[in-house]
Amino acid sequence: PPMASPNSSSYFSRSLPACGVERLGFSFFNQPCEQLARAMLGQTLVRRVPGVEGALRARVVESEAYPGGLDEASHSRHGRRTPRNVAMFMPPGTLYVYRIYGLHCCLNVSSRGEGSAVLLRALQPLEGVATMRLLRQKPQQASTKCGRGQLPDRKLCNGPGKLCQALSISCALDRTDAASEDSELWFERGEGDVGEESMVAARRVGITSAGDWAERPWRFYIRGNECVSVVDKTAEQLALR
Repeated sequence: PPMASPNSSSYFSRSLPACGVERLGFSFFNQPCEQLARAMLGQTLVRRVPGVEGALRARVVESEAYPGGLDEASHSRHGRRTPRNVAMFMPPGTLYVYRIYGLHCCLNVSSRGEGSAVLLRALQPLEGVATMRLLRQKPQQASTKCGRGQLPDRKLCNGPGKLCQALSISCALDRTDAASEDSELWFERGEGDVGEESMVAARRVGITSAGDWAERPWRFYIRGNECVSVVDKTAEQLALR
């Protein structure tokens, strides 16, 4: 078989076509939060970075639902609206990008429902992999020069902060419409649906302070995908019963 180019991933044997791919619009995002979190799996995130030739593409392999309301883990819990989380109250398909620990950004997409959004936790690199690797390794160039080597594809976007770094996603994209024709970040229909048998529903990550809400199985990921950030073996075994 032909060798993959430096800017393509070993996880995807061919590039997506330049035309004829369905771009996801308002009607796709306009569904309940948990339902959208499931539907996002397998879809393709496309990022056009200013000054970079070509687009970066990655497959969504892990997501989390944050429906607001009584959910103590949601930024919009109990209808709480702030300048930071206003994107969660905007039309479905609005990007909600915020910074955590003063360092890393997290990417969310608003869904149907007041104060609801889906967090993207992990992506599988498809196109522009060399660019993603460069963007990810900038903060650790010193250690890379010391012989630690380059990051493998599976570790480029296996976490919410990592994927934002790899695709140059910053808070400048907050409140932008992913369904807009002039958006620098949008979603395309992925190749093939992710069936229930390939999907794992597990507890969300890093929200232990949310009490009983931390137990809700509102994190979804593709079973067996090496780019998933956290594998829940217990949830996987329960799903097989």
